[in-house]
Order: sequence, then C-alpha cells, then structure tokens
Amino acid sequence: MESKCLLLIYLLVLQSLALLCASQDFDFFYFVQQWPGAYCDSDKNSCCYPTTGKPAADFSIHGLWPNYNDGSYPQNCDSNNPFDASKISDLISNMRKNWPSLSCPSNDGESFWSHEWEKHGTCSESVFDQHSYFETTLGLKQQANLLRALKAAGIEPDGSSYSLENIKDAIKEGSGYTPWIECNEDSSGNSQLYQVYLCLDKSGSNLIECPVFPKGKRCGSEIEFPNF
Repeated sequence: MESKCLLLIYLLVLQSLALLCASQDFDFFYFVQQWPGAYCDSDKNSCCYPTTGKPAADFSIHGLWPNYNDGSYPQNCDSNNPFDASKISDLISNMRKNWPSLSCPSNDGESFWSHEWEKHGTCSESVFDQHSYFETTLGLKQQANLLRALKAAGIEPDGSSYSLENIKDAIKEGSGYTPWIECNEDSSGNSQLYQVYLCLDKSGSNLIECPVFPKGKRCGSEIEFPNF
C-alpha cells in the first residue's frame, strides 16, 4: 500500500514538473500589433466596434506570444490560472484604448484579453503574472509606436499604396528592429498592411531581432495602408 502511495506521489510530482516546464519553456516573444483599418476592410461582416465606441485610428495590440526558435509555440499552458479582470483593474481603461476587440458581436474586450492570457500568457508564467503580462505589453506599444514611425517617413493611413521595403525601413528606424509585416486582402483583393511583428527576449525585458519570422500571409512589393 505504501509503495502504491509513493508511486502516486511520484507521478503527481512528475505531472506538476511537466506543467511547470511547459509554462517556462520558450525562446522569445512575438509582440504583434494590428491595423484596425485592414481588419475591418478585409471582412466588414466580422468587424464590430467595441461597446465603448470606435477605437482611435491607431495600431492596436493583438498579443504577446511566447515562441520557439523553430517557429512553433506553446499554448494553453495552465488551465488553473484563468483570466481574472480584477487582477488588471487599474489597466482596464488603458486596455480599452490600446487593446480593443473588433470581433463581432460588439463587446468590452474581456473575452479577447481572456483568450490572449489563457492561450499565450499562461505559457510565460516564469516571467509574468497576469498583471505584469498586460502591463508590459501596453508598455511595448508605447515603446514601438508604429504609426508615429510610419508618419515620420511620410507613410499615411489614407488608402494609398506604399513600398513594403519603405514600410519596413520606417518601422526599423522608429523601433530599432526589423519587423515582420503580415498582409491581408481588402474586398477587391488588394494586399494591405494588416499586422506588424516585433520580437522580445525571453526575459520579457528587451526588444531583439527576431530569431525566426512567422509564416503569416506574405505581402506584395506594394501594399495599401487603408484608412480607418
């Protein structure tokens, strides 16, 4: 009986260690920002403004995602640590401004934040608790001000087309690091600026050059920057 109990304890310890390793084992983060004009122009049927109203015409946060150097990523690492809005109550107004949800039906953003924390944030628990995960991500948006960098290079969200290389160069000039640009298509099939990826080291402290770029939708040499 004693040996069975010891075996059970041993198995439970191994299971706990496996879960702990899963939540700590990653190589870097993708920090992803999204242009709302491209989100809404791609499929207007899936674009709904938040219950707080239309967001500002600025890039919004999509997420901060732990990743491996081989391009794969961990997900849903700790079901025992669900999203709890009370833990970020002091960040809510900032979240609504900089991390809004445009999915339908209209909502207050909490389901989006919950998804991001539970799928991605729980895999970074060796670095962040819930509050520091969201607080750090909000800070990164201020540090990597994409719209300001693009406008400084004369690249405006007015529906015009711009060179992909010029967009990359402008963001690198503004942030100090090479971005990955993901495009989608508007209702007429034109390639447009959709998401921008930058990378963060595994300590969650510093922007870095990306070890590997994602396999998202590639862009043409000329892409639209739609208005919003």
